[in-house]
Amino acid sequence: MKRSRTIEGLQDFLEPVREDVFYRRGDPNDVRLGEIVPDIGYEEAEVVILGCPQDEGVKRNRGREGARFAPERIRREFYKFTPFGLKVKIFDAGDVKCEGSLEEIHSVHQKVVAKILRDGKKLIVLGGGNDISYADGAAMAEVFGPDSWVAINIDAHLDVRADIPRNSGTPYRQLLDEKLLLPNYFYEVGYQTQWVSTIYYRYLQNLGVNLISIEQLRSGEQTDQELRENLRAKFIKESKSLSVFFGFDLDVVRMADAPGVSAPNPTGLRGGELISLVKLAASLANTRIIEFTEVNPMFDIDNRTSKLVAVAMHRFCSNIKRD
Repeated sequence: MKRSRTIEGLQDFLEPVREDVFYRRGDPNDVRLGEIVPDIGYEEAEVVILGCPQDEGVKRNRGREGARFAPERIRREFYKFTPFGLKVKIFDAGDVKCEGSLEEIHSVHQKVVAKILRDGKKLIVLGGGNDISYADGAAMAEVFGPDSWVAINIDAHLDVRADIPRNSGTPYRQLLDEKLLLPNYFYEVGYQTQWVSTIYYRYLQNLGVNLISIEQLRSGEQTDQELRENLRAKFIKESKSLSVFFGFDLDVVRMADAPGVSAPNPTGLRGGELISLVKLAASLANTRIIEFTEVNPMFDIDNRTSKLVAVAMHRFCSNIKRD
């Protein structure tokens, strides 16, 4: 029997996923996620999917519009997949209602995310613009405390602009300035120097933020080795008490693998390297949120970027480490 796709107490803030997004093949020998997920209730689920379909922050940051279409396009690709290897039950909460200003949208998004985190669920958040990292991070700080969570920004850019009003380039500056995130618990991973302001780089250096460039990521035998060893060395004594957030801005991936993004990048990570980092996120028992942003279907080719994120979601769900 099909379950309700609403979360008690959040009905006024969420828009359910359209029925036609859930792919159905109708073959009992080849069942797809679109035939399974609608039958899973919120209470029994371990992973919740939440969309935030807006790109106001991208527009404010002079990026190319279109990220607001990403949550639905990514879902359409994800729900075509089979449940092979999946270890968790998934609930799709739908999309945050993106009404009013960007600031108002962030406030609603934070409220929804905080509720889901308090209920002990893991979250896959689909943007939209990278500005929602602020709302997701604020929810992490609200639920777990500013000194009890680690933020890992996988991105070609640093996203610590001092702009007013806020935009897709300001989320981590906001979290740091508002003392919602400790600098030594913040990782900037995969940045490329041609996209980085020396002033903002020094700002992060002076704060003591952990900085891992794309070259450092690739210095080990595996792409995730530098980050994995850094996390292990720094938090080995505290790993059981710290919650973790991973933000994946898809412009960290090269255009050949991810052409449909807000800010295209010719020299980024390969698609397989992104998947390695997603699997690292899944392997950490205390990963609470994994966020994908800046996918822009208006500039995609054969849904290549949406498919990559859908595969990343599948790999995350099939490699999750139990608490």
